[in-house]
Amino acid sequence: MENTEHKDDIKITPNDKEFDQVKLNTWQSIKQFLSELFDIRADTDRDATIDAVKKDISFKGHTAWILIFSIFVASIGLNVSSTAVVIGAMLISPLMGPIVGIGLSVAINDVDTLKRSLINLGVMVFLSVLTAFLYFKLSPLTEETPELIARTYPTILDVLIAIFGGLGLIVAKTKSGTIASVIFGVAIATALMPPLCTVGYGLAVGNASYAGGALYLFSINAVFIALSTFIVSKILRFPMVRFANSKRRKRTAQIATVIAIAVMVPSVWLFIKLLDQQVFENKTRDFVKNIVKYEGAEVVKFTHDYKSRNIDVYLIGRPVPQNKINEWLSKLEKTENLEKTHLRIYQGSDQSSEVAAKLSGAIKAGILEDLYVKNEQIIQNKDEKISFLENEIALLKVQNIPFQELSKELKINYENVETFSYSNKITTNFKKTDTVPVISLRWKKNVSSKERKAELKKIESWLKYKLKLDSLQVSEYP
Repeated sequence: MENTEHKDDIKITPNDKEFDQVKLNTWQSIKQFLSELFDIRADTDRDATIDAVKKDISFKGHTAWILIFSIFVASIGLNVSSTAVVIGAMLISPLMGPIVGIGLSVAINDVDTLKRSLINLGVMVFLSVLTAFLYFKLSPLTEETPELIARTYPTILDVLIAIFGGLGLIVAKTKSGTIASVIFGVAIATALMPPLCTVGYGLAVGNASYAGGALYLFSINAVFIALSTFIVSKILRFPMVRFANSKRRKRTAQIATVIAIAVMVPSVWLFIKLLDQQVFENKTRDFVKNIVKYEGAEVVKFTHDYKSRNIDVYLIGRPVPQNKINEWLSKLEKTENLEKTHLRIYQGSDQSSEVAAKLSGAIKAGILEDLYVKNEQIIQNKDEKISFLENEIALLKVQNIPFQELSKELKINYENVETFSYSNKITTNFKKTDTVPVISLRWKKNVSSKERKAELKKIESWLKYKLKLDSLQVSEYP
């Protein structure tokens, strides 16, 4: 039996080895497939990429005029809030060249290219802001549009767009035969030009916060595009610039390292800060939506401030008791990323002038807009219905005149009247239609003009009182 078992073991061992070999071959095939799928080194033309980047840095002649015209187009697009026009301006803008040049020159220790890139970028930014400033200063249209306001503050999404857009751009440039569609797409996505136009707008209208926020957004885009270029250039091992003097080579390498650190450290800090701010805003919205609830009370508005960590919620309707507010505060302290946040509740039942003023300011835009703007058409329709019903009521009053009774009383009280007739006259001023009862009298021949005038006035007063009418026309036959 021992020999049998030993023979059985010998039979199993080759199968195990074959299975292991199959697994190894499969894994190697997968690795090779993934390597070929994502490897960009084989198809990278480093020398051609460096030459192309250096060529795009230049800023003179045609490039300067293209930048000026694209700034005008972008400013007009922002002015009229036209997304299509703004996209067109971004496609023809040459701003991307010097920014990519900065990232590449730092990666390959090329100080001369770095200086040229920084100078050209500075001139481009100055010319762009000056052009936009002159346009908005001379333009009679200075209203804040959604396109302009959207470029006044950066978010974490802008950082992510700049990072991945910059990566896509430099990878496209390193490929043998540049992918033009990718470069155009990156130019649209990263949106370098609209923030500079918004800086000019902010300076033109005297709004420093708009100008500062837009310049901040442009700086974020530029820094992260340059940083992406630097990282890809290092990964692809672009050749370093060679110097005959070893001391100069070391000094250049040190300068490039310092610049790289100076760019990367603030970039990482900025990314973390904006990410934290975005998380705070998202958590705040979720907390107010899901936690701040009370039957009979409605949240009309809420605001949040990342710097002060304050959340202000404005309620209207049924007063929320303090124990419920304390429950909200307790849940806020246990909410991740909102632990040190202050929740302040403002209710419509609060009578203090400070709270009333804040609540009034909070609900003014929403409530009054609903009452006086959105319902304007409804109010107008109701006025038309009221006017129509008033006319119908007046018409019914006229139609129900007791003609026979009036005729008898008139004959008894005014013997000088020979005939008495009644009719309805419909009049309009093209805005309102009205029905007026008309009483016509014919006098006996021997009645003097003076007597007719006096009795006509009495008859008119009597008929108005008798019929309870505000408008009545009494006339006499010729």
